[in-house]
Amino acid sequence: MPLAGLGDTGPVRARALQALKSSAAVVDRLRAPPRGVVVLIYHRVGGGSGLELDLSRDRFTEQMAVLAESGRVTTLDAALDALSAPEPPALDPVVVTVDDGTADFVDVTVPVLAAHGVPATLYLATAFVEEQREMPYGAPPVSWSGLRDALDTGLITVGSHTHTHALLDRASPAVVAAELDISNGLIEDRLGVIAAHFAYPKSLNGSPAACHAVAERFRSAALAGTRPNRYGATDPFRIARSPIQDGDGMKWFHAKVAGGMVFEDGVRRLLNRVRYAGAQT
Repeated sequence: MPLAGLGDTGPVRARALQALKSSAAVVDRLRAPPRGVVVLIYHRVGGGSGLELDLSRDRFTEQMAVLAESGRVTTLDAALDALSAPEPPALDPVVVTVDDGTADFVDVTVPVLAAHGVPATLYLATAFVEEQREMPYGAPPVSWSGLRDALDTGLITVGSHTHTHALLDRASPAVVAAELDISNGLIEDRLGVIAAHFAYPKSLNGSPAACHAVAERFRSAALAGTRPNRYGATDPFRIARSPIQDGDGMKWFHAKVAGGMVFEDGVRRLLNRVRYAGAQT
C-alpha cells in the first residue's frame, strides 16, 4: 500500500518518495537481498485517480511483459509449494496479487494478464461487490458477473480480504469470524470457488485470536514486507508482499522483483502505524 496512505502525490511528497526509494536502493547495494519467492501487491490499473496505488495501463502492461519474459511468474499455490520443497527452484518465483476488487480489475487488469499469460490472485473485500458501493478511496467495485468472466480465463485465483475490509488486530473474535465466514460464503456462492488464501486489510497483522481463525480457514495469509519469502523459513500465514506503486516506474519495479527495497518498507511501516492507529477498516 502507498507510503502514507491513499492520497495523491504532490510535488513535495513525490520527491520524498523518490528520495526514499533511492535510499532503499543504496541499502540493497550494501546488503544484497536473499533468495526466495517475491510476492507483488497491486491495487488499481488504469483508474486515472492520481493515487500512488493506481498504475497506468501502459506501465502495468510493461511490467507484466517483463514478468512473462523472465520465466519466473507463477501461481500463489505453486509458490507455496516451492517454499516448502526440499530444494529451492532454479529461478525464484514471482507472484502477482491484487487487493480489494475494483472495477478496473476486470476492465483493465485481467485483459493485460491474459495477453501475457500471467496468473494472479485477487484478494476480494466482498461487501463492496455484494452491495455495489465504492471502495474507501472512491473506486467503483467489480461485479460478480465480471469476476466470473475473469475466472474463465483460468489465470485468476480469488482469495478473501475480509467482508468489509475490517482490521483484524482490533476486532472481537465474533467480528473476525463473521468477516471471514461471510466473505468465504459469498465467494463460494457467487463464484463457485473456495477461497484458500487470505490477505490482511492494510497488511496489518491480526490479533492472536484472529490469526488462529485465519489459519483454521485458509492455506496462506499475506501481510506487508518488501522482501523475498525465504525457502524453508517462511510461515505461510505471514507471506511478505512488495507493494508496486506508480512512483516505482520500471527502475524500482525491477528492484522489487529482485527482492530489494526493504528499507522503504521499514519507513512505510512506521508511518502506517501512526496513520491507522484509530482506524477500523
